[in-house]
Amino acid sequence: MTIFKRKIYQKMLDWKNKRKGETALLIQGARRIGKSTIVRQFVENEYETYILIDFSKAKKEVFELFEDLSDIDYIFMRLQVIYKVKLIERKSAIVFDEVQKQPLARQAIKHLVADGRYDFLETGSLISIKKNVKDIVLPSEESKLTMYPMDYEEFKWALGDTATVDLLRVFLKKMKPLGDAAHRKLMRDFRLYMLVGGMPQAVSKYLETNNLAEVDIVKREILSLYEDDLMKLDDSGRSSALFKAIPSQLSKGISRYQVTSVLPNYAPSKVYETIYELADSMTVNVVYHSDDPNVGLALTKDTSRYKLFLGDTGLFVTLVFMDKAVTDNVIYEKLLSDKLDTNLGYIYENMVSQIFRASGYELFYHTIKKDDGKSYYEVDFLLSKGNKLIPIKVKSSGYRAHTSLDKFCDKFSGRIGKKYLVYTKDLKKEGDILYLPIYMAMFV
Repeated sequence: MTIFKRKIYQKMLDWKNKRKGETALLIQGARRIGKSTIVRQFVENEYETYILIDFSKAKKEVFELFEDLSDIDYIFMRLQVIYKVKLIERKSAIVFDEVQKQPLARQAIKHLVADGRYDFLETGSLISIKKNVKDIVLPSEESKLTMYPMDYEEFKWALGDTATVDLLRVFLKKMKPLGDAAHRKLMRDFRLYMLVGGMPQAVSKYLETNNLAEVDIVKREILSLYEDDLMKLDDSGRSSALFKAIPSQLSKGISRYQVTSVLPNYAPSKVYETIYELADSMTVNVVYHSDDPNVGLALTKDTSRYKLFLGDTGLFVTLVFMDKAVTDNVIYEKLLSDKLDTNLGYIYENMVSQIFRASGYELFYHTIKKDDGKSYYEVDFLLSKGNKLIPIKVKSSGYRAHTSLDKFCDKFSGRIGKKYLVYTKDLKKEGDILYLPIYMAMFV
């Protein structure tokens, strides 16, 4: 598989240069987002030698080394013999790949880091990591970096385009519209990213075949892996059922995920832990309702009221059409051209949730009950910057009405900073609202 340029590499380099072996580095995230690939690339480039222990296929004698830490010299000698690599003090690294398969190795990090001779890096999928640490002491000598699917800029780099995103930054800074022709091309390019997604295997398959149906097969395989993981996390099947129902829940246009429509005999109050574990796995993004939006959004979170999105929009598109054996190229072509005869606006919302989550934001939304007492005005996303709230409304068309945004800003006028309407038309500003094309949402 092609090795892609990823932004997390620089953060890993910062860790190496600043911590100088004082901590191990754990790269955590969902499965198949490229954790093992980026760590291998990093140690090959940044160290004179390295040992990579893949615990998904390591020998029994490697597993057994971590059962007794009384002689660390012996452990290092045995690893060098087994992997036929000479380790050099302060110039070599040892990688624990798929560390969740051997929790004792992760527990040993405290002592291995204290020894100080080598740098240690770990990778693991979050579902399995959480499941396998119940009986071990987690090391405090561990720095963590969270890895996400490839973002739009990384996707463009993979396609050989290193200029577009930098140019978009310039247009936004100068508040200049791009013009109809350029905007149409950018929207088509961005919809391609939404369809392929940011899973490296899917991107690699697209570059190899230029065939979206082939890409869809790869994404189905990844979704199948996720389903297997969720069954390991919760063998009752509840987590898997909630995951697979995300598109149908969003398609209803309702203001919260309705647990009882998916699990009729399961009280919503009892599903809190399941939702927490889904969020922790990074297979989904949870957007919680903020009951009284303020700068401290986490303090106003309603844990019983939320929406669920997928961590990767490419996977989400495949999940939407999971009723078909393979999502054929006709459907993909119509989506790419924005001509599919279905209201798929929630795909754009999923994309925005992915963008904001990868930027490090916790996700919140807010609703205001209308006069009829039944329906709601809704602001899709709320971010906190400085001492102000940033409300964002997402539209899947060029429609510029923003009643919900206006109602929210009227109600909380003293708390509002910038206001955004993320949509599918060109950049513009009217009054105090910035109309942002979705391919610029990364700049919020």
